[in-house]
Amino acid sequence: MIEIDAVTVSFGGVTALNRLSVQLDAPVVGIIGPNGAGKTTFLNVLSGFVTPNSGRIRAFGQELTRLQPHQRAQWGLRRSFQKEQAVDELTVEDNIRVVLDSLALSRGAVEDALTRALEFTGINAVRHRSVAGLNAFERRMTELARCVAGSPKLILLDEPGAGFSQSEVETLRSVINGISETIGARTFLIDHDVDLIQATCQRTMVLDFGTLVTYGETAAVLADPRVRAVYLGMEET
Repeated sequence: MIEIDAVTVSFGGVTALNRLSVQLDAPVVGIIGPNGAGKTTFLNVLSGFVTPNSGRIRAFGQELTRLQPHQRAQWGLRRSFQKEQAVDELTVEDNIRVVLDSLALSRGAVEDALTRALEFTGINAVRHRSVAGLNAFERRMTELARCVAGSPKLILLDEPGAGFSQSEVETLRSVINGISETIGARTFLIDHDVDLIQATCQRTMVLDFGTLVTYGETAAVLADPRVRAVYLGMEET
C-alpha cells in the first residue's frame, strides 16, 4: 500500500499538487490527466526530486517523505523518464550495473540480478553492445532493465510507450504485466496511450490541475463521462 496524505507542491504562484490524498493499492496503477495536470510532478515527489510543501508519503510502512533520492533508490524505488537516461558510452549490462553497484549486494548477487533483469526485459542478446548503437526500443528496454534490477519495491514509469510500433508496445505491455508476479514490485504508469493503460493497469487515478479527480478500477474510470469528455476527448452522444 502506498499512502499519499495531503501532499501539496507549489512552484511560485502555481500549485502543481493540491492536498493530494490517495491510497494506491494495485499491482499496476495508471496515472492519467491532461498536460499540466501534475502527473510528472507526482512522480518527482515520489522519487525525492521535488520536496512537497506539506503532506506525507508512506510505502509499505516506510516513511519516504524525508528520504533523499539515493536513499529511496536503496530502499527499492526505481524511475524511468520520458527521455531515457541510459548512458551511450556504456554497454547495456554496464548501464544496469550502475544501479546494482549502489546496493549492498555481493558480487555473485549482482551478476544474478543483472542476468535476471536482462532476461526479463528480453535484451540479453545485446548485453555487450554499447547503448549508442541500439535502436530506440532497445534503449527503452535497457531503461526498464535498470528499473527492475535488484529487487525493487516500487517502479515509476513516465510514458514508456511513446513513439513505438504496435508490436513493440505489445512487448512493453507483456513486460509491465509481468513485473508484479516476476519481480515483486508495484508499478505506477503515466501514459497517454489509453490502450496501454487498459491492458496493464488494474486501477487508475486521474489528476487535473494537481487535484485528484477520481481513482478506481481502470474500466470504470475510463468509462466515467468526466474522464471521457475532458481527458480522452470523447463527448457523450
